[in-house]
Amino acid sequence: MRFTQLTWLTAFIAAVALVVFALPQPDPLATAAAAALPEDARLETLKDEAVVDVESRRDFTQQMVDMIYSFNELGFQEFETQRYVTGILEDHGFAVERGVAGIPSAWWATWGEGSPVIAIGTDVDGIPQASQKPGVAYREPLIKGGPGHGEGHNAGQALNITAALAVQKIMQREELPGTLVIWPGIAEEQLGTKAHYVRAGLFDDVDIVLYSHVSNSMNASWGESGGNGLVSVEYLFEGESAHGAGSPWDGRSALDAVELMNVGWNYRREHLRIQQRSHYVISDGGDQPNVVPPTAAVWYFFRETDYPSIMRMWEIGNQISEGAAMMTSTTVDSRVLGAAWPQHMNKPLAEAVHTNILEVGMPQWSDADQRMAKAVQKMLGAEERGLGTEVSEEVRGREDIPDGQRRGGGSDDIGDISWVVPTVSLRFPSNISGGQGHNWNKAIAMATPIAHKGATAGAKVYARTLLDILLTPELVENANDYFENVQKKDMEYTTFLRPQDEPAIWLNEEIMDTFKPQLEQYYFDPSKYDTYLEQLGIAYPTVREGAN
Repeated sequence: MRFTQLTWLTAFIAAVALVVFALPQPDPLATAAAAALPEDARLETLKDEAVVDVESRRDFTQQMVDMIYSFNELGFQEFETQRYVTGILEDHGFAVERGVAGIPSAWWATWGEGSPVIAIGTDVDGIPQASQKPGVAYREPLIKGGPGHGEGHNAGQALNITAALAVQKIMQREELPGTLVIWPGIAEEQLGTKAHYVRAGLFDDVDIVLYSHVSNSMNASWGESGGNGLVSVEYLFEGESAHGAGSPWDGRSALDAVELMNVGWNYRREHLRIQQRSHYVISDGGDQPNVVPPTAAVWYFFRETDYPSIMRMWEIGNQISEGAAMMTSTTVDSRVLGAAWPQHMNKPLAEAVHTNILEVGMPQWSDADQRMAKAVQKMLGAEERGLGTEVSEEVRGREDIPDGQRRGGGSDDIGDISWVVPTVSLRFPSNISGGQGHNWNKAIAMATPIAHKGATAGAKVYARTLLDILLTPELVENANDYFENVQKKDMEYTTFLRPQDEPAIWLNEEIMDTFKPQLEQYYFDPSKYDTYLEQLGIAYPTVREGAN
């Protein structure tokens, strides 16, 4: 009996040993080599290793870029993107919470333990009526009137996740403390979610935010962006219906109120500051001409350079809406559909990112890439300079821009996050200069080697930066010092959201219900094709006869 017990015990120990040794083990040579180096040399060795790892994942990065491109989803409706990306993250050990902050298509994915907590984010939504076949240097929609990635938001998640996975591998082997978070900019084109993320407390325990956005160059700046913040407000008028011909005097037209508000705003616009930007669409114009519209609505963006100026514009808009209601004997209510603070990026973080940009450099463009770029530029009537090959030697930024030098411009709701956590934004080279933003022409490059190479280059920069943050405590300290004592010395964040304002999750639902059945047949299938261009049968580059 004793012999049997000993035999069983020996067998059990042997079985346990086999299981243990079957698990993934740290590379003893790599671990020993890294540990033997001085701290600075160790960091550089690990950063070089991360770059090699990112390069080895080039096909993975390309597949992600192409897949998200093929979904062509608009803001608040990015459910295929959510399913695809969160599936990848869960396969790599991330814990995923979906539907965060009351936004069904959003997620919050975490891996690791302890500090620093680094939240890596980028946008994922597309542009209405921006459908375009990639790699074709002229207008050729995949689906006429359909949505498309006319801003290039399909590439950022591939960049961020590739960088995170390369660093995750090193963190596991080196037993580095820290937490990685992957999150999406849902409905950025509506400036619809990041203020809600902040209000929901998602960033309360985050130490650093790394944000990425597509561009035609590689850079990171610090300080004020020079752009505008905004509040996005829909005014909802209510009147009384009546027969448009039989008894129109019995009605009270809500559409009349909308039109009078727009006339009033356009007259007042002359007397607003040059920095402002304001624009609107009639989101509800009634049902049919022979029925006096009992309801109507108009959706405004009020943009300015700082919080007080935005609030003043909003109040003027409210006054004009009330005047329009009085003139038409209707009533008016409003709801905030989105908001964005002016951006302020962190100087120590931008300097760290810039150092890594100098190490990585721009991608190596092929002759085909340059031909594609010049053909697009020629088609758009822009300077035919092709793709950039150099990065700036200096990191640019200003702590604040004098009011007289501000001229306003676009907005991004990363601004809200930049005022609650030290934040930096990497602009990476996956698109072509020239042409208009928010347009089909910006989709041309976004599932081609240009986008693939740009995302890989950006992933190398952010993999190196992640390791800087993990292994250089003073970088986190310096980032927080700048955030608390420089950025916030004269300004504190106050959300534009009112207690009653909820995420506008119904936006774009009808559009996607119309186009998604048509889009599904074009979803990328990497099990059958290496690239989306191959699946669509597009020769790269496809240019008009006589183009460069």
